[in-house]
Amino acid sequence: MECLDHYDYELLHRNGNLAALAVLVLMLGWETFSPFFAFFRQRVRERFVHGLLNMVLGFVNATMVAVVFVALWLGAAKFVADHGVGILHWVALPKWAEAIVAVLLLDFWTYWWHRINHRIPLLWRFHRVHHSDAQMDVTTASRFHLGEILASSVLRVPLIVLFGAQLWHVALYETVMFPIVQFHHANIGLSPRLDRWLRVLIVTPAMHKVHHSRVQVETDSNYTSMLSIWDRLFGSFRLRADPHSIELGLDRFDDADHQSLTGLFKTPLDRQ
Repeated sequence: MECLDHYDYELLHRNGNLAALAVLVLMLGWETFSPFFAFFRQRVRERFVHGLLNMVLGFVNATMVAVVFVALWLGAAKFVADHGVGILHWVALPKWAEAIVAVLLLDFWTYWWHRINHRIPLLWRFHRVHHSDAQMDVTTASRFHLGEILASSVLRVPLIVLFGAQLWHVALYETVMFPIVQFHHANIGLSPRLDRWLRVLIVTPAMHKVHHSRVQVETDSNYTSMLSIWDRLFGSFRLRADPHSIELGLDRFDDADHQSLTGLFKTPLDRQ
């Protein structure tokens, strides 16, 4: 069972990486030829440096997860399988239904984890790294502080036990979720009609741009990462009639020091 779960995880993880790479390339092209905000018009070098900085953070985080946490998650999943504990063991389900329930449970948790990061001051200090990007684009989907990823990765161990999840469930969720996260962070715009239809199911660019607004009541909304239903159910759904008027980023974090690689790692130490 352990070998099978790890094989399924590796297969899904590889496919997830390929999907993320494909979406990254597609969104970069879309942003180049039809950007929603003109952040980088005739500023190719600045765009490259901005994207490289965000992707370096993503690489550091992914490396830590691969080296430290996958083995811990696998151990938790083996405990679940050996002892039959967790929500997914309450009812016998076919594998496809089990996968759907696992994805829903993980997305439900991701919504509340994100919301908690906005409510608890210590967690917000780390999460500010993500929100301090005033030039949000597809690479912002990878821009998170190492401390935030560390905390979420540690919490995933008891979460796997509580949900009764297997490692391939986690990989499946990330394979589906992360390309959607890339999509709604991208510096693109959809027609109002298409955006409206899509956000019945998933988070869209117009919806997530509100979340990255400098206006706090808007920052503290639209927390979900994949399925928009959670914001609707828990009263955190919000739109802006004219998304072009949204000012992205965080006040007092726009200077070059805060936006350097060193500054981003030091952001949680800033008392602002």
